[in-house]
Amino acid sequence: MSHLSLTRRETVLALLSGAATAAAAPALAQQAEWRQSYDAGARNAVARSSTPMLSAEALQATEQAIVAYRDLAARGGWPQVQLPDRMNVGAKGPGVVALRRRLIVTGDLDAAAGESSIYDSYVEAGVRRFQSRVGLSTTGAINRATVAALNVPIDRRIRQLETNVVRLRSWSGNLGGRYVVANIPAATVETVENGHVATRHAAGVGKIDRQSPLLQTKIPEVNFNPTWTVPASIIRKDLIPTMRKQPNYLTENKIRIISPNGGEIAPASVNWNSDEATRYTFRQDPGGEFNSLGFVRINIPSPHGVYMHDTPSKGIFGDDYRFVSSGCMRVQNVRDYVAWLLKNTPGWDRAKIDETIQSGQRVNARIADPVACYWVYVTAWATPDGGVQFRDDIYNKDGLGPAPVAALQGDQDI
Repeated sequence: MSHLSLTRRETVLALLSGAATAAAAPALAQQAEWRQSYDAGARNAVARSSTPMLSAEALQATEQAIVAYRDLAARGGWPQVQLPDRMNVGAKGPGVVALRRRLIVTGDLDAAAGESSIYDSYVEAGVRRFQSRVGLSTTGAINRATVAALNVPIDRRIRQLETNVVRLRSWSGNLGGRYVVANIPAATVETVENGHVATRHAAGVGKIDRQSPLLQTKIPEVNFNPTWTVPASIIRKDLIPTMRKQPNYLTENKIRIISPNGGEIAPASVNWNSDEATRYTFRQDPGGEFNSLGFVRINIPSPHGVYMHDTPSKGIFGDDYRFVSSGCMRVQNVRDYVAWLLKNTPGWDRAKIDETIQSGQRVNARIADPVACYWVYVTAWATPDGGVQFRDDIYNKDGLGPAPVAALQGDQDI
């Protein structure tokens, strides 16, 4: 069988197991450079697997990936690459050659692309594929986060796979015909129906010191145009310190103070230099443009008091680091998510959803067939197409030490 006739899964596993070499003839390198203007668009596209992360197929692929990575490690693994903090199409030099070799080792770049010293569209596509496998924005350009991920040692990657295959096995049973999986370290949500991923959504999840919990529950209800009752922990940790610095914060954000007897209290009457505020209820008016829950709350029963919701701060979904909440989960493209949740509920098509949101009225929609929902913690898995996925162990549940990419957070423009 020729190399070109291999499936992507077979190609990646072949590359990892040494069946393909990192060396390529100079003529191939010249050919790759010459062809780039004709096929850059197709090659820059990053395919997304429709295989659910919690599935027998993903489990089997992960077990195979462990074997392949162990074999690769026995042959020396991959080299550390010394690259500038910024590099993209058009760059030249020995760093590009090193980058090509590194991408070829893990199957992100075809060996036929050769060892040209020019950062062409083939390298850009290879970088995109690598970035997609480690949860980074698929820009196709090198930045500090991409370099940090490229240089994670293979031994650590193997330990990640070994740790997470155990987690995957624990979820290998029947999860239901329709279900939702929120993978916390990946900060993503996927909906699954009839064994295939229906929709995927970026998510904002709990900060390191306010972690999103693991849970298994069912989603019974969607709340449109909700109010937001500020949790006691946020009153204490965030709201009181904010009011000391910004006395108009509550008024500007339409948050009302409710006394135990149900009356409304003026912010100026509260002693913000004490814990008086903890005795009151703080409730934000509905309004998707300013309410912390946005236009929609997805209600999920749990002992942790967490739920999923929209957000007015949609810019977070473009960030690679989305560990920003106090434990609840913010969902990108929430209307698509809600439409999927309500698809079997009579009277709740997409037009009705949009109309309800536009009305600004508080409406609760009971889901006809409550959907199973799993919040899980998986930092490494594989899919049958040969893609091996890794994410930073942001909550240090793998026990492997500091997360390499997350360690860069706080630096400007990583």
